[in-house]
Amino acid sequence: MVPKQISLKNFLSYREASLDFEGIHVACIAGPNGAGKSSLLEAMSWAMWGQSRVAADDDVIHQGEMEARVVFLFNQRDQVYRIIRSRHRIQGSSLEFQLKTEEGYRVLTQRGVRATQRLICHHLKLDYDTFINSAYLRQGRADDFMLKRPSERKQILADLLKLERYDGLVEQAKEYMRQAKAEAALRQTQIEAITKALNQQQIALKEQATLQEQQETLTQQQLNLQQRLVNLRQQKESVQWLRQQLQLKQQQYQHLEQQQQQVETTLTDLNDQLDTMNQVLHREAEIEAGLKQLVALETEDAALEQQFKQYQAQQTLKQELETALENQVEPLKLQLRRLQIRRDFLNDQLKEGLPVVRRQEEIENARQQLVAAKRRLHHLDALQLQAEPLLHRRQRVQAKLQQESTRLQTRLEEIDNTLAHLTQQQDQEPDLDASVQAVSQTLDYLEQRRTYQEQVREKGQERRRFMESLQANQRTYEAQLAQVEQKLQWIHQPKAVCPVCDRRLDASHRTLVEDRHRLQQQELRNEIIVIREQLAVTEREIQVLRQEYRAIEVELELYAPVLQKRGRLEAQLSTRADLKVHLRKLEQERQSLQTRLDHNDYSTELQTELQQLNHTLAQLAYDDRDHALVRGQVDRLRWAEIKHHEMKQTQDQQSRLKKQKQTVLDDISRVEAQLQAISHSSLQQKLKATLSNITQLNYDSEHHQQVRQQLKQAHTWRLQRQEFERAQKEYSLRQAHLQELLPQREAHTKALVELSKTIHLLEGELRSADADFDQAEQWEADLQRLQHQREELMACLGALQHQKQQFEELQAQQQQQEKSLLEVRQQQRIYHELAQAFGRNGIQAMMIENLLPQLEAETNHLLGRLSDHQLHVRFVTQRASKRRQHKPIDTLDIHIADAKGTRPYETYSGGEAFRVNFAVRLALSRLLAQRSGLALKLLIIDEGFGTQDQQGCERLIGAINAIADDFACIMAVTHIPHFREAFQTRIDISKGQDGSHILMSS
Repeated sequence: MVPKQISLKNFLSYREASLDFEGIHVACIAGPNGAGKSSLLEAMSWAMWGQSRVAADDDVIHQGEMEARVVFLFNQRDQVYRIIRSRHRIQGSSLEFQLKTEEGYRVLTQRGVRATQRLICHHLKLDYDTFINSAYLRQGRADDFMLKRPSERKQILADLLKLERYDGLVEQAKEYMRQAKAEAALRQTQIEAITKALNQQQIALKEQATLQEQQETLTQQQLNLQQRLVNLRQQKESVQWLRQQLQLKQQQYQHLEQQQQQVETTLTDLNDQLDTMNQVLHREAEIEAGLKQLVALETEDAALEQQFKQYQAQQTLKQELETALENQVEPLKLQLRRLQIRRDFLNDQLKEGLPVVRRQEEIENARQQLVAAKRRLHHLDALQLQAEPLLHRRQRVQAKLQQESTRLQTRLEEIDNTLAHLTQQQDQEPDLDASVQAVSQTLDYLEQRRTYQEQVREKGQERRRFMESLQANQRTYEAQLAQVEQKLQWIHQPKAVCPVCDRRLDASHRTLVEDRHRLQQQELRNEIIVIREQLAVTEREIQVLRQEYRAIEVELELYAPVLQKRGRLEAQLSTRADLKVHLRKLEQERQSLQTRLDHNDYSTELQTELQQLNHTLAQLAYDDRDHALVRGQVDRLRWAEIKHHEMKQTQDQQSRLKKQKQTVLDDISRVEAQLQAISHSSLQQKLKATLSNITQLNYDSEHHQQVRQQLKQAHTWRLQRQEFERAQKEYSLRQAHLQELLPQREAHTKALVELSKTIHLLEGELRSADADFDQAEQWEADLQRLQHQREELMACLGALQHQKQQFEELQAQQQQQEKSLLEVRQQQRIYHELAQAFGRNGIQAMMIENLLPQLEAETNHLLGRLSDHQLHVRFVTQRASKRRQHKPIDTLDIHIADAKGTRPYETYSGGEAFRVNFAVRLALSRLLAQRSGLALKLLIIDEGFGTQDQQGCERLIGAINAIADDFACIMAVTHIPHFREAFQTRIDISKGQDGSHILMSS
């Protein structure tokens, strides 16, 4: 992946910026802290993977904005892709993925952000975690790979090697193994079920014989019961006739009983009605008196109703006259109240303006002082316009002179420190030539031992191959010996045949064949004895070679430290002459700087300009303190101008208010005169006459209401009169009906007695016959039960016959299932071995172990250049277990060694730790670029150089230039000035009030 162009809008510290990567090979992204250098790189990773260093998704949006957007173009396998990713605070994220063609950009975007992201990762062949742990050395996270757990380190290397395809094979093998295991379990279960079912065969046969005997017994019992039931069927028919007769008589009895009850109810109702009519007929005089009272109340109510209508007409006239008067008076009263409120408001306003008018003299004096102060302030403003540019220029010139003086002083201190350090280093330098010679002799000896160790290893491998050949021959001879012994046993069988010619053996032929096989048996035993002796000798030789190999390996543990020491000594020899020349140059530079500082011999043009600026400012005689005092006086006196204007407005307002007040007073007098005229009008006279008529009517509404209530209560007498007349007509009819019902009641009573006697006789006959009938029902139930049992037995016999056929089929199925089970288990073992081979501890572990020597060599090569061969890194893939010493544990530990030996990573200084981190991460990036499956040709180094001195920075730059050919684009981020100057191509980042800005320079 090679970046081509990136455009940012409202992303982190950027408002709107773009950068074209065309022509950039090795570049430095420079700028002060917080300018937005890392934000530019974060935009690339956010565009590709949607991840960055921010905690929340909306934090990538520039503060105060609603949406962030990044457009990123990159080249991948000679294809140009474009990613457009945006984030909205309300609407969420959106992602577009496009491919550049001759017709334009072709859309590759999938449905949904996640699906599109998966497609981008598929084209990149890289995920975010692998990117930030290899090709992107993020700010403050250079030690991520070193601080990760061994399993996480191995995962990063696995991603580099694209070992995830083996994970797919592992899952596929495991899936096939699970399917085979499930199928084997299923077949085992089926075999067990078949075996269990076959075990029930004898039980089923015994059960079949028992059921046949039970069937014969049930058949005999069923015949006996059927004979008994035939005898009882006639008796059952007679009982049925008796029951029908009894039911008929009982229905007749119930019908007569209902008629008797209806007659009794009708007689009771007639007696009650006759009693009620007698009571009504005896109240004739009371009802006549009530009717007379009703007529009197109706006459009085009619008179009061006529009086009420006259009263209501007068009241209506009164309301009309009052409404007419109110319509004339109310507008005038409302107008009068408004005029009075307006009058009071004008009086209040006139009182409020009096204090302002009284301060007229004081305001005029302050206004004259304000005019004089303004003239003085105008003069000082003119002087300020002339003096202010000169003051600013003098301040800048003084700052530049101070910076130059500080720079020279700082450089002088740096030279003093460097001279002291180099002098001390030169004084403490040991005899390098003797040390180099001693180290070379040690290395020559160790090289000889390494060669000899290789010879011992080859000898051991040759002995091991020879042992394996002997073991194979031994197994062959032992198999042949077993065959010969088997043939000897076969020869002594009564009907044995010759194993060579297949003829029947007689006594002489058997002896000849037996002697021949005995001789062959002895020869094979002798060969096995010789092989065992050779195996024992070879085993002893291998033990001796193994001990010698281990002894040499202990000696060779000194090889790496000695090699590092020789590299350091050679480097010291090469730099000793340069050190002396460097000391002379530093001493000359120190003397020159000291002379310039003592005589102020620096920036002469700025010093001359400063003198001229001081002379010009002295002639202007501008004092900013006087200017501030006059400005304060003007601000304090501005109230006079405001009050003068306010006073003029108040005087004009007073005159207007007085005129308005006189107009309001005239209107009030006019309205009061109109109200006085209305009080003597014709409407008022008519209203008085109407009130007099209402008083003369003397209508009492409460008395009228009482009469109405009494009349309502008296209306019941008319209803009672109607009820009296109706009772006179119906009394004789009810008595005649009563006389007709009495004979019917007597006839019904006699018929009920006769039916009751007949019912008792029939019930007695049924009770004597029901006992036999109940026994017959029990026999029928028993017969049905026996029939049911017989049917069940026949069903069981049929099932047993069917089961016998199934047993025969199951035996055939059992043989087939056992054969299939052996095949499935064989497949399960094969897939289990494949899953282990493709797993993390199989092919993947072997590939990682094959990668580690290359990673270790590349890391040490870079680290040697960065640390002057002072540091060495070793990757360890196995370590001893604390619980079980004989079983090692797979790991990926990193051991760091210096001249003092191996120490923990945490004990190294910041500069040393960064060099180790940088070398490991740079080696990872280089390996990543060399992998054909990953087309990543980008390396990003974000900060971290602050822990290095100048010499360390130079070594870092040298290491970056050494690997430049392996990458299409390398970008280093820093805020250190001298580190920035070491790069030809520079991308400067600055930050202003409107966000961060990008500037290309060469």
